[in-house]
This record gives sequence, structure tokens and C-alpha cells, in this order.
Amino acid sequence: MIPTSRRNEGDVLLEKHLPYPHVVPNHTRSDKLYLFMKRTMDVMGASLGLLLLSPLFAVVALLIKLEDPKGPVFFHQIRVGKNEKKFHMFKFRSMVSNAEDLLDELLDQNEVSGAMFKMKNDPRITKIGKFIRKTSMDELPQLWNVLRGEMSLVGPRPPLVREIAEYSTYDKQRLRVTPGCTGLWQVSGRNSVGFEKMVELDIRYIDQRSITYDLRIIFKTIRMLFGTKDAF
Repeated sequence: MIPTSRRNEGDVLLEKHLPYPHVVPNHTRSDKLYLFMKRTMDVMGASLGLLLLSPLFAVVALLIKLEDPKGPVFFHQIRVGKNEKKFHMFKFRSMVSNAEDLLDELLDQNEVSGAMFKMKNDPRITKIGKFIRKTSMDELPQLWNVLRGEMSLVGPRPPLVREIAEYSTYDKQRLRVTPGCTGLWQVSGRNSVGFEKMVELDIRYIDQRSITYDLRIIFKTIRMLFGTKDAF
């Protein structure tokens, strides 16, 4: 555990160079109050977001259909959540309809380290897909996952099933909490941060999480939505 005096130096969200334990202590975070408040915030935030953003949903859906009339508007993918439970995560479709079939041909062009695949100029991404990815609009349908309790507004990003096969016991610590739409990794560099650093940031979040910490990450995410160059 990082001493409190060190945690208060500067912005906790960007404490990338402080030493960190290799194992998260088992909080009987019978912080039942925290978990109750977090779930309440998730339900209220997701409900409000879906309501206020419904016109934007309609516009994005129309643009996706105009570019590719035969393809679906939404894309869902099996992801791994808390305690390795699988669920369907929703997104606006930003790639060609057969993107998963083409993945094997691109694996050797992976631009990030570790058990995940990212490619800046991925040829599978559509024109509207580039825009909604850059602004993170493609992630908005995950508010539905939040309402269903499969995700939270803040938490580690849920990995793919094939990625879990490469996880060590240490890496799997990030699966001890409900995954999130945004998290410490996203506001600390996202794809410019490698896999090992992502795991470290997620474990730090799990150890230090609180409602105040969640709100800071949410507000920083909102600021980063405008003009971010890290989303791909």
C-alpha cells in the first residue's frame, strides 16, 4: 500500500512512477456503502446518459447505415467481467461487418504490447468508424451494459476471451471487480500505455477506489473526449 503522504503529492490519477505492490490486498471492502453508492451512481448516470444522448444515438445509427446499409448498427462481443464471468458488451459498429474474420491476418501488426490487439491504421475501420472511435462515441452503447449490472461507469476495461488465455495470475487481479466504461488506464494515456502498465494502473485503482476517485476519473474522461488522439 502506498503511504497516504505520498498519495497526496500531485494528482493521484497520474501517479505512474510510484512503487506498487504486486498483489492487491483482499479488502473485505464491506464497504457495502461504497458498493451501494457506486451502483446507484451507475444506474443514475447510465439512465440519464441514455436519455440525454438518444438524439446522438439516432444520428450515429443513421450515419453507420448510410455508409454500410447491409451491416448492423450495433456490434456486440463476448468480454470477460468480474470473476471471469462472460457477457456481451455493446458498441456502435465502427468496422466492416466481417472484421473478426480478418483479424488473424493482422495480428502480426499489433502496435501494443501484451495480451491485447490495437492497430492505429486498422484497415477494417470504416470512415464513420474512425470518427466515432476518435471521439469514443462507439463506446456509448455500453451504458446499457451498465444498467444491466455487467459493467460500471468506472473500472478496468473488460478483456476479450482470447486475451485472458495469456493472462498470468497477477494479471487476473484486474478481474476482481466489475469492469468499467472508463478507468485509470484510459485517463493515463490509454493506447500509449502498454499492457503491463495498464494492469498496474487497474490494480492501483482497485486498491484505492472510492466514490471521489470514480468521480475524478469520470470528469477527466469527459474532458479527454474532446480532442483526444489516443483512441484507436
